[in-house]
Amino acid sequence: MSSAKSTNRLIYLPLGGAGEIGMNAYVYGYGEPDKERLIVVDLGVTFPDMDTSPGVDLIMPDVAWLEARKDRIEAILITHAHEDHVGGVGHLWERLGAPVYAREFTAHIARLKMADVGLPDGTVHTVAAWPHMSTFGPFKVGFIPVSHSIPESAGLVIDTPAGRVIHSGDFKIDHTPVVGDPFDEALWAEAAKDGVRALMCDSTNVFSPAPGRSEATLAEPIEELLKTATGMVVATTFASNIARLKTIATAAEKAGRSVCLLGRAMRRMVEAGLETGVLDGFPKTILAEDAVDVPRQNLLLLVTGSQGERRAASAQLANGKYMGLTLKEGDTFLFSSKTIPGNERGVIRIMNQLSEKGVDVIDDRGGLYHVSGHANRPDLEKMHDIVKPKMLVPMHGEHRHLREHAKLGEAKGIGSIVAVNGMMIDLTSNYPHVAEYVETGRTYLDGSVQIGALDGIVRDRIRMALNGLVVVTLIMDENDEPLGEPWCEIQGLPETGRNNAALVEVLEGELNQFLMRADDKILTDDDKLEKELSQVARRVAQSEIGKKPEVVVVISRLS
Repeated sequence: MSSAKSTNRLIYLPLGGAGEIGMNAYVYGYGEPDKERLIVVDLGVTFPDMDTSPGVDLIMPDVAWLEARKDRIEAILITHAHEDHVGGVGHLWERLGAPVYAREFTAHIARLKMADVGLPDGTVHTVAAWPHMSTFGPFKVGFIPVSHSIPESAGLVIDTPAGRVIHSGDFKIDHTPVVGDPFDEALWAEAAKDGVRALMCDSTNVFSPAPGRSEATLAEPIEELLKTATGMVVATTFASNIARLKTIATAAEKAGRSVCLLGRAMRRMVEAGLETGVLDGFPKTILAEDAVDVPRQNLLLLVTGSQGERRAASAQLANGKYMGLTLKEGDTFLFSSKTIPGNERGVIRIMNQLSEKGVDVIDDRGGLYHVSGHANRPDLEKMHDIVKPKMLVPMHGEHRHLREHAKLGEAKGIGSIVAVNGMMIDLTSNYPHVAEYVETGRTYLDGSVQIGALDGIVRDRIRMALNGLVVVTLIMDENDEPLGEPWCEIQGLPETGRNNAALVEVLEGELNQFLMRADDKILTDDDKLEKELSQVARRVAQSEIGKKPEVVVVISRLS
């Protein structure tokens, strides 16, 4: 019995969220190698950009490794309701099939995600907070409350036959978070008192040297801003940051301003907070159609689009009119948020559009109107001191964050390792080590279809966007001779080339000249003919307009 037991191992495998910020998906396993029973922690998304993923709606982790082992998955556990942790649940659940568990507010959001894609009720289960523990195969798991920028966030206390593991989830040390659970050091110390084999820990703000600030510190400066503003005030923040919404709305109420929520995501989050009871004392709001009749100096709009999203309420207001409301000179627009790296261009575009209207734009101002939801470096060290793990595995961060966090652990004598997506870590011995490497990647939601990032679809889209497109159509008769001349259509290319010659006419002339010279070996073989026609079209375009476009050749043969 003892020898069989010694072959079992405890593994940790990030499929998303390690080496990047966003798209979180982590796997824990216990059992014999390649036979482990598994639990999945979070199924998040990240968002596309026009440079690398044009036209894509969402980006999710590649769960092919999990899908091939779906019979071994005990449960899917969601730590909190941010999109980068829960956003992929509805899209990926059918491929995995395991029941989903979360605390009440997070479960509510997860059920909405399921309903959005037409999945049945009953797949998401609500669990009580730690010290309640649920059993999933060889694991016993408790959802331990933690403060973050969304209500009812949780770390996970994971008991295994190899010892206790703590998964921090996203967290900050905030004793006055306005909405949601304050950080309870005694509770975390209680969870760690019997020893913790490994701590998987948030690394987002490891480079921020000052201790984190509480959400409650924002109330006074925001109240002052709203009292002194003369025209209409518009404020944007993350829709999920219910505490911030409450802080801003309460300040507006004290300043004698009516509050109007604009944006589906924002209304949905506030409604979820009210329905689940985590949000109380939220000022009464008015509808957009009623806001039109409120004097400007007595109105506050709380809007979506803090990250420059083109279709969100912020962008719509910057462009002109939204829901009958317009901004004008003397109004104030507050960004009570941090711009996520990669979103700067979109945010700056909106700021400039607002400035052109004479609107006063106010941003983070060095933290005066925003605090992070993640633990800064001193708070991470405090978490290490509370939990006292034998091993530290940084997560939720880009590679530089993980590496810096691992150095922090090693400096304290905690065995640490930089584990990126696809790196399976064996936690069974006294020092974490790589057990094996798993192929990982990204899955794109493109319209209503899931495609692989390496399928070539988005790559072709980028190439067409960069180079333009030529479609060559050719009809071949029963004798394998061209029936008339080939004809071309162009997209995303100049209509005229050198010497003002029409590009289409030059292309068609050169293609026809080639066909007149081609021998039977080429004319009877569609693959060869397509290749040669593509090369001619690209060469001609390069000569005429200085670009080599993508070329699609359509050959029809009469039989």
